Amino acid sequence: MGLITSYVFRPSEEVVQVDPATGLTTRQKRIVRDSWAILQKNSIASGVAIMTSYFKEYPEHQKAFPLFRDKPLEELANSKKFQAHCQSIMSTLSNALDALDDVELMDATLQLTGERHGKRGQRKQQFLDLKKVIMTVLESVFGAKFTPEFATAWDKTIDLLFSKIFLGMENSNS
Repeated sequence: MGLITSYVFRPSEEVVQVDPATGLTTRQKRIVRDSWAILQKNSIASGVAIMTSYFKEYPEHQKAFPLFRDKPLEELANSKKFQAHCQSIMSTLSNALDALDDVELMDATLQLTGERHGKRGQRKQQFLDLKKVIMTVLESVFGAKFTPEFATAWDKTIDLLFSKIFLGMENSNS
């Protein structure tokens, strides 16, 4: 009976097994990847939703984008250049999330992204503000599925991804 009880009531290895390279459990990775797959089904619309929300919440950050700084938000969603930029963001995030099990590849991808942004004068605060917007968009898209566990998985993942971008930003200033 003890063996059956310990098997039945033992926490899932998916929940407790932490990847030392990322700090994420297998379950957290699955939550992030499964929810990201839903956003990826219409990646341009998802990216546009994130970036227009970002500019709406932080209009000062729109000024950092020369192509978009003087455009009204209502026009941006239909701009092919803006859609292309949003698609690029979504692709970078997808590549990073696909590489959660290949941390060296993820690091290289995101550090290059950080170097590019650092050379353009982007600051960490802009990314931290973007994180808040991403979390808000995720909550609005997933509603009741945006549980504390879901939020924690995404919070930890974004922190991980942005820490790699920040390294690249620091390297671009060296």
